[in-house]
Amino acid sequence: MIITVDGPAGAGKGTISAHVAKTFKLAYFDTGMVYRAVGLQMVLSGYALEDKQKALELAENMTFPQMMALAKHKDFRSDIGSHAASVISAYPEVRAALLKMQRDFALNPVFADGTPADGVIYDGRDTGTVICPEADVKFFVTAPVEIRAQRRHKDYVVAGIDTTYETVLAEMKKRDERDQNRASAPLKPAPDAVMFDTSLDSEPNNLAKVVEIIKQKLNL
Repeated sequence: MIITVDGPAGAGKGTISAHVAKTFKLAYFDTGMVYRAVGLQMVLSGYALEDKQKALELAENMTFPQMMALAKHKDFRSDIGSHAASVISAYPEVRAALLKMQRDFALNPVFADGTPADGVIYDGRDTGTVICPEADVKFFVTAPVEIRAQRRHKDYVVAGIDTTYETVLAEMKKRDERDQNRASAPLKPAPDAVMFDTSLDSEPNNLAKVVEIIKQKLNL
């Protein structure tokens, strides 16, 4: 079973993906982590985010252990990490370098402890259009940018990250524009994706609806 969940930042992809992974016992691949890892490594190494060659070199040499180590850094999920990921993910060469790692996971999905899984759920921006266009069920999750910014700011506050709602909103609007207008794999729903606006109902109801859609589509 392969399920993809695409959409802009703060739309609720992670919450939905984690719930679906637990419900159907699937491995969970947050594809944004690979771009955050490369982007944050650029920042920590003192490289300009505009240096496409350095970004490509880091992408070509990024390993899973390195990615997991960078994920523990305080800025991995902060505005700094988000901005860096958004910038370097717009480079076609970087996306190409990281694509094989992401695609291969569906061939041999495993849980975090290394045990085999019967399927995978991908969380990202082009998982249903580029990484796994053959997925069994595809979702495109969205919500108004103001609501998404409120959610992300709340997450930052809980995590102890010092920022403002206005800063988060401004960065999110910039990221949406970059994601939607990049030349390689722009953010857009797959033709057969289920469109899902998470602002229209409560989180528990949204999760229940997603599970029911999957069951109906796969006759479970």
